Amino acid sequence: MQHIPRKRFGQHFLSDGGIIDAIVREIAPQPSDAMVEIGPGLAALTQPLVERLGRLTVIELDRDLAQRLRGHGQLNVIESDVLKVDFATLAASLVVPPAKALRVVGNLPYNISTPILFHLLGFAHLITDQHFMLQKEVIDRMVARPATSDYSRLSVMLQWRYAMDNVLFVPPESFDPPPRVDSAVVRMVPFAEPPKVDAARLGEIVQVAFSQRRKLLRHTLGKWLDQHSFAGSFDTQRRAEEVPVQEYVTLAQQASQ
Repeated sequence: MQHIPRKRFGQHFLSDGGIIDAIVREIAPQPSDAMVEIGPGLAALTQPLVERLGRLTVIELDRDLAQRLRGHGQLNVIESDVLKVDFATLAASLVVPPAKALRVVGNLPYNISTPILFHLLGFAHLITDQHFMLQKEVIDRMVARPATSDYSRLSVMLQWRYAMDNVLFVPPESFDPPPRVDSAVVRMVPFAEPPKVDAARLGEIVQVAFSQRRKLLRHTLGKWLDQHSFAGSFDTQRRAEEVPVQEYVTLAQQASQ
């Protein structure tokens, strides 16, 4: 039975064989890997992955697609909203030697890609790497450098925890139906020893800083620092996009003391 893509789930199914092969090469799945795929859809990427892995866990929200996937003997199907999945519990059930940690892949729905990235941030210590297909402009923001227009809250909150690379461009015609935007694939590798920082405090600081990105930080973050009786030194005569990731991390460390 043909599956009609559902707009409410942001469904665009990968259909270009050349792109699928390129993505699989970037992921480089090995038989010992404990891998989870988010949003397998019509299994375009799922099938070549499971052929190399032998077994694959998939997370699918669409009831009809989940039912179809259950017919595949090598898939462990979790029918759920990925934002409700506890990846710590998942890792405990899936990771056995010689696997070291979870590997996570997926074609993320454009409408909730950022919430998914932030959800996974809390489980980064349990993950070896992540390969995601996303809207290209989202990946541009993820990997952006300071003092550029793409540098944002997303850049800071991910770069303190991951090394990231834009590894593959994916044009709209690679999908059915074609989206109205360009896509790309990002590789995200969690740092083995990230800076020790209160992630919630860092998130609060960065959110305040970028709340009015056109204004100097003295109008936003400066007021926040005053309210929290911050006694350290921080230059608020800059805009949020001019502050490197490490400075935000250091500020969060000092503001948590």
